[in-house]
Amino acid sequence: QVQLVESGGGLVQPGGSLRLSCAASGSASSINNAAWYRQAPGYQRGLVAIIERGGSTNYADSVKGRFTISRDNAKKTVYLQMNSLKPEDTAVYYCNLDCLDYSGRLMNYWGRGTQVTVST
Repeated sequence: QVQLVESGGGLVQPGGSLRLSCAASGSASSINNAAWYRQAPGYQRGLVAIIERGGSTNYADSVKGRFTISRDNAKKTVYLQMNSLKPEDTAVYYCNLDCLDYSGRLMNYWGRGTQVTVST
């Protein structure tokens, strides 16, 4: 069984920064593609950023130039560095990983989500 542990959310003032982490544990042997999504109250969950196994990245237009997705393959961890945060970035952030387990199965997993609130 693969578990995802997210951390790094919290309350920050506009213009501030946060770094989210998502670590895969349990039977996860490696991570393929990885992504961060977010969902604000009354809105559907939407893609924020994605990073492929080879390191290629893509971002939602609303976060380009402010957010950076990265990964540490040895630690089986994905990060989302969020700078110049705006109130409209307030949402629950979810990581989504394609993980290979030790049996060679590739499966998709969601984290439980971490709250990010940008407010004065």
